[in-house]
Amino acid sequence: MPAAKTFVLYPSLGVGHLNPMVELAKHLLRHGHSVVIAVVDPPDSDAVSADAVARLAAANPSIAFRLLPVPPSPDAAAHPVKRSLDTLRLANPALRDLLRSLPAPGGADALLLDMFCVDALDVAAELHVPAYFFFASAAGALAVLLDLPHSYPELPSSFKDMGEALVRSPGMLPIRAVDMPLMVQDKESVTTKVRLHQFQRIPEGRGVLVNSFDWLEPTALKALADGVCVPGRPTPRVYCIGPLVDGGGEERRHECLAWLDAQPPQSVVFLCFGSKGAFSAAQLKEIARGLERSGHRFLWAVRCPPEEQSEFPEPDLERLLPAGFLERTRNSGMVLGSWVPQAEVVRHEAVGAFVTHCGWNSTLEAIMSGLPMVCWPLYAEQALNKVFMVEEMKIAVALEGYEKGMVKAEELEAKLRLVMETEEGRKLRDMLVVAKKMALDATGEGGSSQAAFAEFLKDLENSTMENPVDRSGCVTNEL
Repeated sequence: MPAAKTFVLYPSLGVGHLNPMVELAKHLLRHGHSVVIAVVDPPDSDAVSADAVARLAAANPSIAFRLLPVPPSPDAAAHPVKRSLDTLRLANPALRDLLRSLPAPGGADALLLDMFCVDALDVAAELHVPAYFFFASAAGALAVLLDLPHSYPELPSSFKDMGEALVRSPGMLPIRAVDMPLMVQDKESVTTKVRLHQFQRIPEGRGVLVNSFDWLEPTALKALADGVCVPGRPTPRVYCIGPLVDGGGEERRHECLAWLDAQPPQSVVFLCFGSKGAFSAAQLKEIARGLERSGHRFLWAVRCPPEEQSEFPEPDLERLLPAGFLERTRNSGMVLGSWVPQAEVVRHEAVGAFVTHCGWNSTLEAIMSGLPMVCWPLYAEQALNKVFMVEEMKIAVALEGYEKGMVKAEELEAKLRLVMETEEGRKLRDMLVVAKKMALDATGEGGSSQAAFAEFLKDLENSTMENPVDRSGCVTNEL
């Protein structure tokens, strides 16, 4: 068995990037390794608040969290994505100091980077610390994104202008341009240029740990293994070590779980759209009408419309939803204008379907719960995930109209009835039974994800033998 290692995990800005790294840290700890999570702490609104880090540290005492202070970005008026890139570059000296400060005989055996922390590769190279990426989304998304810096500049127009036209990435299913990641829809935008820079540098890492498992994504994994995703240079080695998901288990049991306890098995539709999933008042009314017309029980997490979030911390449900809706559905539905313990809800036996934004962590939680999904992608790479979930994995159906900014009540009603009442819905449920079993097999003793993790550790050992390092950050064979 390989000796215990010390890993430094380096998430990008924001809690959404920190949480997957915490799940990876737990995985490393379960295998007997030590973990330090280095959290960039810039003096502006992009920061992960010290409070959030403190809460995570209290909940995970075996993980060492270190805040990396950085100076303000020199261009405070820059586009937020460009400012984020600048902030991560400004954090390099603090990261270097942290890596050098870790005491012997531990020190940093490897640096595990978020997909946006590519410029930390320079620090890793300077200190001769092996650097790997942790990709918290689907292997399919990785395959597509690695190709974009090479293929996108050759296209005659931006994805946003191509509509239903198909985009072809080597070895992958064709994907409608409208379903390519939101962050690269405009090829001339600052956001796209920053992201293409980041995707282009990922192959410089020694490998990529992916939060997925072999059975779920054979097409993408073949493309990555065949080396067709990065023209002109080697595709990095990919290690599928997932699913790594939040285990749930809050200290105080949320009120919605008691409500679910009183509902029949597989009778409730759960609607939850992540930390940024907010809809207009008009769309909220359409959702409410669709739920009511479907006749199915529901648990719905509602956030304030985007235009109201700065003014109201909690949504005014009586005002935002159709008149009388809450009263008419009080015996069959529960609407919450606050946080919901999603990890625990999706595992509850009363839940029969999940209307989701297709965030990858939410998708994995549903798979681990054997729960069929209705896809409503909103941002980031979620529409890309939707394509894989519906067309290849066969674990979900998609709502029509999301790409135009409005899903009608009739469409939501129809898809809920399809999943909850029809033969097609039964086939989805059967596929999820298989997917859940395969996920459990992958992460169990002798499973593919366990084997991939062992291969990753072996590669790390090989990197150490190739380039032995003393704990001051000096390469011993160069002394």
